[in-house]
Amino acid sequence: MTAASLKRIVEEALAEVGARFDHLLLPKGRARSTTWLGVEPGFGIRHYSSGRNVFIVQTRMAGRVRTVTIGPASVLTRHQAQMVARRVNAYAQVGRDPASERKRIRSSPSFDDFLEEYWTRWSPQWKASTLKTHVGYRRLYLEDAFTGVFIDELNEEHVTRWFSDMNDRTTPGAANRTLEILKHMLNKAEVWGYRLENTNPCRSVRPNRRRQCERFLSSEELARLGAVLAELRGNDDPNVRLQTAAITLLLLTGCRLQEILTLQWRDVKGNRLLLRDSKTGPRTVWLGSAARDLIDQLPRIAMVHWLFWNRQRRKPIRSVQPLWDTIIGRAGLGKLRIHDLRHTFASHAAMNRETLPMIGRLLGHATSQSTARYAHLDDCHLLDAVQLIGNAIDGRLAGLS
Repeated sequence: MTAASLKRIVEEALAEVGARFDHLLLPKGRARSTTWLGVEPGFGIRHYSSGRNVFIVQTRMAGRVRTVTIGPASVLTRHQAQMVARRVNAYAQVGRDPASERKRIRSSPSFDDFLEEYWTRWSPQWKASTLKTHVGYRRLYLEDAFTGVFIDELNEEHVTRWFSDMNDRTTPGAANRTLEILKHMLNKAEVWGYRLENTNPCRSVRPNRRRQCERFLSSEELARLGAVLAELRGNDDPNVRLQTAAITLLLLTGCRLQEILTLQWRDVKGNRLLLRDSKTGPRTVWLGSAARDLIDQLPRIAMVHWLFWNRQRRKPIRSVQPLWDTIIGRAGLGKLRIHDLRHTFASHAAMNRETLPMIGRLLGHATSQSTARYAHLDDCHLLDAVQLIGNAIDGRLAGLS
């Protein structure tokens, strides 16, 4: 099917137009979007920031994904546009002979080739730690995962079978992470014109249920932990004292371990820590008086940039795990991860009626979903809140009688 014949089809349809369509409006200033109508493959309305709305149909012609503009929604009725979309799809199907199929195969990369292209174009945007993790997932679970399959042919059956096989080979968390990488890859394949829009098969694959392993310390457990930390602050070994201070600062700020261990004196600005590189990028950590006092008591040595450093090696402390194992043993806290101190900070904030947006901001969460796990901890205060509201309403009612 030539471009000229396709143009003639569209022009004939426009000539028959007599009705108008009440079109959807997109507020000015927003990016272009598409509403897929579903009655015909690839048929939808494209909304522009100017408020203009046009009917389109996406189909594959001569080995390429093409978007055909049918006409403005202010002129065409939906039925008229649908008939044109049907004719476009029919012509595209008729024109798919063996020669065009071979051309399609040549123009659409295989999964392995696209994986290399995706990595080349997108991996420079990842942090070094993310890149290191993703390289491992690529090597183990993505390379040769869909041998002989072209990127535009990858479908739900392929992905479901691959995900099931991966779950037999690795942990649920690793399978979920790799599925997210594949999902992002196929989103980019749509953006880069290798796949039809809104055809990502990963959307229909349910990820593994996340294991809820978060734990936070009760007030009584915090008291036991505090007693052990106070004892270790008086230890003769300066390295033990610095590691104890680092663990205490974790609890007082809710920071991640590496955010604290990599702190330099230039990051401390009054009652703030200006983290240059956290999990979610640069962010500010606000310090309470206890945290600020703890930092003020740390020794400052010329030519040593870090707050927590190994006195023998004169380098930043890399790990506090051996000392942590000793602490939880003395305090009788059972299985408790260092990261659970972050959950403790957030959980006690929730129990003290801080809002979830505030907790998320304090923790540096990128999304509200990360903070939502602490919502149930506010339940114990709901009865107090409803009692106060009930008392206020009852008092007003009594005043009216």
